[in-house]
Amino acid sequence: MTKTTRTLRAKTITMAHGAGGKAMRDLIEDVFVGTFANKDLEQLEDQARFDLADLLQSGAKLAFTTDSYVVDPVEFPGGDIGTLAVNGTVNDIAVSGAIPRYLSCAMILEEGLDVALLRRIVSSMKAAADKAGVTIVTGDTKVVPKGKGDKIFINTSGIGIIPDGVDISAANCRTGDKIIVNGLIGDHGAAILNARGDLALDVELQTDCQALNDLMQTMLSVCPNIHAVRDASRGGVATVLCEFAESSNVSIRLQEEHIPVRDTVRGVCEILGLDALYFANEGKLVASVPADSAEVVLDAMRAHPAGQDSAIIGEVIESNYNRVLVKTQFGGERILDMLVGEQLPRIC
Repeated sequence: MTKTTRTLRAKTITMAHGAGGKAMRDLIEDVFVGTFANKDLEQLEDQARFDLADLLQSGAKLAFTTDSYVVDPVEFPGGDIGTLAVNGTVNDIAVSGAIPRYLSCAMILEEGLDVALLRRIVSSMKAAADKAGVTIVTGDTKVVPKGKGDKIFINTSGIGIIPDGVDISAANCRTGDKIIVNGLIGDHGAAILNARGDLALDVELQTDCQALNDLMQTMLSVCPNIHAVRDASRGGVATVLCEFAESSNVSIRLQEEHIPVRDTVRGVCEILGLDALYFANEGKLVASVPADSAEVVLDAMRAHPAGQDSAIIGEVIESNYNRVLVKTQFGGERILDMLVGEQLPRIC
């Protein structure tokens, strides 16, 4: 018997779309299953099921992560909340050295949400997942009354396989390691800030949102013993480095002149009195790499589309304090501390 394809005819989301009945089934089968389109999701079970033998072919350990996305606005130059939800979770898995495989997707929708907007976001998620080589295999949908949410919130969880011999941790930094970033920092934070219209700046700012799993595997192919990697999302590069210093019981010194920042982003920071090192990124990683492998890793990163502007921005140094220092272009030094409070709310 041929399975009937359900169609969502409503123009906006209603409370019925979260009530568990026909309206909800129409939403799920048309918008989500119809777009994500894979055999695991199409089973419409309450969970996705995997063959463990298939997973274990790539390694003996799983990486598992979850994240929620509440960015405002939900669409912005270069992406939307959907691309953010996929790439952000893929990157949280990838920086462990794992190969991302599967994602879940849970959505909280506000009553009155334009269905056309929802379709665009779901299509963006599908495109991002395909590009990253992952599959969205299970999910959930809830609807809250108008005024009790803000259009759409998304939670994505993901699992990946860590290949044998890979041991990446914030606690693994060693004296002499070089600190590498894979490109211009602060683009996402500046793009979201400008998209809100608060600054009325006539400049082109676009998110850096991208998946980093292929770049990570390229880095590992030339240096399997990379010590530490984190994606520099909320809190930016500064927060990642402070976490490295504390977890590894080391100090890190950055060279300000070597930190890659787009001129427009630098201008936004100067206007607001902010520091690009604290701006959120959604396509940037920070790596602590053994000194004798740093140039090889850097060359491999620059040859990859996600790392063309990669740079060595500092090194791990001997010190009695767990802190991050920045040597300024004027020859002085300043301490780069952990972010206090929220520099830019709802940035991801």
